[in-house]
Amino acid sequence: MAQDRVEAVERALTILEAFDSPCEEFTLADLAQATGFYKSTLLRLLGSLERYDYVQRGEDGRYRLGHTPVRLARRHLPSRHLAAWVQPILDDLAHRSGETAALVDVATGQAECRLVSLPESRLRHELRPGERWPIEPDRPPALALPGGSMYCTPLSSGVGGLSLWLTLSGPSGRLSATRAEQWLERAAAELQRRPTEQHEGTPA
Repeated sequence: MAQDRVEAVERALTILEAFDSPCEEFTLADLAQATGFYKSTLLRLLGSLERYDYVQRGEDGRYRLGHTPVRLARRHLPSRHLAAWVQPILDDLAHRSGETAALVDVATGQAECRLVSLPESRLRHELRPGERWPIEPDRPPALALPGGSMYCTPLSSGVGGLSLWLTLSGPSGRLSATRAEQWLERAAAELQRRPTEQHEGTPA
């Protein structure tokens, strides 16, 4: 009904819809063209969206989606199945290895952390779900870490046709390539023994 409409909310949602695009980042002028809003209006709305981490503003002034949409998307049914399948393995991997274990989704030119488990150690790689980074074609989705390393192994099965990788990351002096590969191979093998279909009825 017309009286149920809240103009400010609808304008904010219109801004978020503009991010449903192949482009990853937008200038204020880009968003003004996409939404038809004045820049002054956009700045007010973007300020609220940024406070709740729906969008993030880079040092270059460009806007991109924040972590909140990714966090909410994990409540979607396929993502819950993915978490039920992988999260226990990540938790075990982080506990046994003492390093940061993650599930990474690879798309064209970009990797995105979908799930993560952090070790108890204070000296660790602070990776978060929703974090994204550029990758080179036909290369493992390893994130360059100052003073650290990330090791990756692909999964041969996934959810919804996703290209999924297990990763293990931590300080270079503590995490060797041989040790990381051994942990990742064991975790990948365990996931292969636990097909996603087993978790279709798992509650969130």
